[in-house]
Amino acid sequence: MKNCLVFDLDGTLVDTAPDLMTAHNYVMKKYGYEEKPLESIRHLAGRGAAAMLIRSIDAQGNLIKKNPIDPETHKQMTDDFISFYRKNISGHSTIRKNVISLLDWCKEKDIICAVCTNKREDLAIKLLKEINLYKYFDYVAGADTFDYRKPDPRHLTDILDILDIDKKNSIMLGDSETDANTAKAARVHFILINDGYTEKKIEDIHHDQLIEDFEAVKQIASNYLTII
Repeated sequence: MKNCLVFDLDGTLVDTAPDLMTAHNYVMKKYGYEEKPLESIRHLAGRGAAAMLIRSIDAQGNLIKKNPIDPETHKQMTDDFISFYRKNISGHSTIRKNVISLLDWCKEKDIICAVCTNKREDLAIKLLKEINLYKYFDYVAGADTFDYRKPDPRHLTDILDILDIDKKNSIMLGDSETDANTAKAARVHFILINDGYTEKKIEDIHHDQLIEDFEAVKQIASNYLTII
């Protein structure tokens, strides 16, 4: 019987907000918009480049409504963001506490690990390689791996199908309502990581378990999965 843990990336495995915000401010400055401190837009870090830029600009006094950004400019801003971020993807990003301990434990217990992220697949793999986590994962599915992405449950269930994992033998871990809604729709157990990239209160996000430290996942997985 095969078991699997499926992880979100940004805000879950890795605190990527510092590098995402550096790219954000680079683009904002280039196009004449206000740069922002990390904490004011940290909750947008897991939204994807295009959405992050629009939400950030809109928060600067609803400029989107008063002076709409044309699609071509928005596309260019997004392209500039991705280009800058690709070159500076891991400078200040940090692996969350006890993630490596958990991944090593998964190896020992023959638990398959995968990543389900709304980050582009090439960027997700590049980041994982640069921070030396890529070796732990059997599959990485990004926003462009399939024709759909979270919160569409197929982003998760297709990973499980590819790995030949029964849903009842899997757990998803994430830090936001997007991850929670994906797992809920897929009928997969969900562990919510506290202090992630979300604007919602913890009590308003679906979860089976809430953790502060990845060390706690070992016992939770032992309770939910059949681990030899």
